[in-house]
Amino acid sequence: MAKTILIVDDSASMRQLVTFALKDAGYEVIAATDGRDALNKLSGAKADMVVTDLNMPNMDGIELIKELRRLPAHKFTPVVMLTTESQEGKKQEGKAAGASGWIVKPFTPEKLMEVIKKFMR
Repeated sequence: MAKTILIVDDSASMRQLVTFALKDAGYEVIAATDGRDALNKLSGAKADMVVTDLNMPNMDGIELIKELRRLPAHKFTPVVMLTTESQEGKKQEGKAAGASGWIVKPFTPEKLMEVIKKFMR
């Protein structure tokens, strides 16, 4: 059975790009437009990993990670930030919230898959 990855990004083109790369590698994908949408889509669905943007309307990536870590089913789910933010302070904030990894946009599909494979065994 294929592993499922939740993609959270307010950019439709970024969701499409990441979805295409993941499906091409054999993963199932759930796509959400922001943190709130992601939490709604996770109720009743299982994700083996989450890839989220940082800057989004309604609920940003840091808040999403904090909310996920409060849920018993997602306390240890790997969460990778995929964002244009590269400042060390933001990375530390993400790590403190429970982020497992950080990829800075722009990125290559190869780089994305390299990071995904570190967490998906």
